[in-house]
Amino acid sequence: MLALMLSLILTGTPPADCVIRRLVDGDTFYCADGRKVRLIGIDSPELGQGKSGRDARDVLQGLIPLGRSVRLEADAAPRDRWGRTLAWAWSRNRLVNEAMVRAGWAVLYTVPPNVKYAGRLERAQKEAREARAGLWGTGGFECLPSAYRRSACLRPASAPVGPEAGR
Repeated sequence: MLALMLSLILTGTPPADCVIRRLVDGDTFYCADGRKVRLIGIDSPELGQGKSGRDARDVLQGLIPLGRSVRLEADAAPRDRWGRTLAWAWSRNRLVNEAMVRAGWAVLYTVPPNVKYAGRLERAQKEAREARAGLWGTGGFECLPSAYRRSACLRPASAPVGPEAGR
């Protein structure tokens, strides 16, 4: 409630709500109204990275199940170059972006000017690495998602290539 009041005071508009329709991977999803949302400040394994990509998506689904309403908070840049809505997602007073990093299923990935919660994410990643949480405990981040998208890592033999491999 406090966040709603602050948003109204600071911006004059209520925060955008999204009902989760479909998860793409561990950092991207669709809302029931058709918006494609990319979580700000994090990067999770791509589905083409095999089991780690599927597991990251499953963890995100545990945080924001299909049909759940989440509050989307914008930062400085509202969209990326692919037209996706960039957002900090809040579910039941939990910052989903941070929860993914803290659980070890996403890494810090800041793209200025969207850095509002970068400090929180940095602390969460440090704690996850030290605790060997999620993929930090299995070597799952040996090929970071950003390196994978640049083809800087070897793809698993069973990994798809082409449009289905990435976003």
